[in-house]
Amino acid sequence: MAETEAEVVPASGFKVRPLSKPESGVGSQKSAIRNKMPEETSSKPHGPGSNNSQLPKNQSRLHQLTNELRELEAKLRLGGGPERIEKQHKQGKLTARERIDLLLDKNSFRQEIGLLVAYDQYRESRGQGSGVRGQPRVENESQISSLESQVAYEIGGAPAAGVVTTIGRVAGREVVVVANDATVKAGSWWPETIKKILRAQEIAMRSHVPIIYLVDSAGVNLPYQGGVFPGQYGASRIFYYNSIMRRYLKVPQISAVMGPCIAGGAYLPALSDIIIMVEGTSFMGLGGANLVKGATGQTIDNETLGGARAHNEISGVAHYRVKNDEEAIAKIREQVSSFKSAGGETKGWGLEAETKQNPVSSPQSPVSQDHQAKHSEEKIYDIIPEDHRQPYSMRELLDCLLDEGHLDEFQADYAKEIITGHARIRGIQIGVIANARGMFRDPAGGSPKFGGIIYTESAEKVAYFIETCNRHWTPLLFVQDVSGFMVGAEAEHSGIIRAGARFVEAMATAIVPKIVLTVNHASGAGYYAMAGQGFDPDFIFSWPTGRMGVMEGDSAVQAVFGSELERLKKSGRQPDAQLEAEMQKVRETYERDLDAKYAAARGFVDAVIAPEETRDALELALRVSLNYSGPHLGQFVLPATLA
Repeated sequence: MAETEAEVVPASGFKVRPLSKPESGVGSQKSAIRNKMPEETSSKPHGPGSNNSQLPKNQSRLHQLTNELRELEAKLRLGGGPERIEKQHKQGKLTARERIDLLLDKNSFRQEIGLLVAYDQYRESRGQGSGVRGQPRVENESQISSLESQVAYEIGGAPAAGVVTTIGRVAGREVVVVANDATVKAGSWWPETIKKILRAQEIAMRSHVPIIYLVDSAGVNLPYQGGVFPGQYGASRIFYYNSIMRRYLKVPQISAVMGPCIAGGAYLPALSDIIIMVEGTSFMGLGGANLVKGATGQTIDNETLGGARAHNEISGVAHYRVKNDEEAIAKIREQVSSFKSAGGETKGWGLEAETKQNPVSSPQSPVSQDHQAKHSEEKIYDIIPEDHRQPYSMRELLDCLLDEGHLDEFQADYAKEIITGHARIRGIQIGVIANARGMFRDPAGGSPKFGGIIYTESAEKVAYFIETCNRHWTPLLFVQDVSGFMVGAEAEHSGIIRAGARFVEAMATAIVPKIVLTVNHASGAGYYAMAGQGFDPDFIFSWPTGRMGVMEGDSAVQAVFGSELERLKKSGRQPDAQLEAEMQKVRETYERDLDAKYAAARGFVDAVIAPEETRDALELALRVSLNYSGPHLGQFVLPATLA
């Protein structure tokens, strides 16, 4: 019998909840959005070194980290700040976030992807003499060229990398939205902007959901063109993905040009299925009026050259001309509401229509209307320990995430350091793979096993479970709190390399959707095996407590300084001040790099989410993924007719 905190209850028989109902029109939201101004936030520092002394002393570590996250998110959502937001309003335009608010179904959950990207990589440095992103230290600003001055001193930050990427619902249909934030350097492209747009396109391609581009960009951020323009994953990759979606994958693409769209960036709307342009504010062209005058001597204004009327009446490049942003959004909603689901009327992977067609074989066979977790997600704050090294009950945590806390556990008595089983989130059946923490006795009388460590037996158990879910078309949820694979003579002699390879192969080749939630540790090869980013999971989320890295700081100190410390110990000496300082520097570096926000800033996770948002985020991620019933492998899979 499994040693669990609660009885193991079969999870069969839950009905899939209907999608959000379509909202009618957007006119009632117009004035509210026009007058809406993001709230100001404090200037409290963020990150691992933040001072938490102002927070209530009785708050848990997870509470404190979540509060820091909320504060940082609020600051980033201001974009270029209130003055630039007001400037955009005076131009008769909504901001990127206001456009998205108007576009997505009212009161429906949406998940921003990559909000934290680049937040700590482009800091305001004017007058401090410090370089930015590898720029050399400069003592006298007047001695450097104007371009170098702009790079080193005038950057001013890149909140959200100047582009908002979001998944949500339009008229009840899951979509991906990419919106340039013109309040941030006129919506220009940093290297990380490209990374975010490509990630959004990959979500659309893998899951075959419509993608909507709200274009308002001045083009490449010229001081950083070396990281934007060239390379396999430079800006041209955006247009490659545009083309693949348009020609082969049949993924609907809608572009609304709501501001400038210049040079190569004009190919993004041109490669879309539908192009909408706003009168008076939009421009689309390979070169603006100034470039045309310099290159040809011709004098012309931008509206005549490439405005909404020019491209609708003369060139025929655009398809719809609208008066303002609100009409553009209404037109997009009208178009999306006309789209069929992927594969015709079938949602994919057994959702709704497929359930009705084959209720016996479908993993989503309906029985129950109740989709509440056993415990509130707020309880997670009490479950996660103050010290990330301390154990906790993973099963108690799953009670806060799974419908009714029901887990039909697979091989419950075997390799208890890792939990596998079938469950549901908001009625959607999933296979759960979660690292248990603590110590587990060996029923054969051997050494106890440590939770969070993958052993030969647990690797074999998970590999078999993944293959079973893959055969039954069941999406997978990986709940990561893994410190790595077991090492040592006993582990090696048990064949852990082969077992680990089988685990990795089963995970990598599974064609079902894979969602990842990092709870605490995501370390070493265990992180890879638990569907790390390199294996293209459909989505990867982290709680603020997530710690992603090859190892912890103390382990790194032992790896780097272990031999020297051993010599000192044998001679009866203690490390001197210099050695202590070097070891402390390593610990601090790892502590910074292990922080979930550090990972999010580099795009290693799609989002850092609060515990109370987790079920909403997982449901939406699953529903986006379940739009496509074909293989979920890599960025996209071409149709079989082309294979």
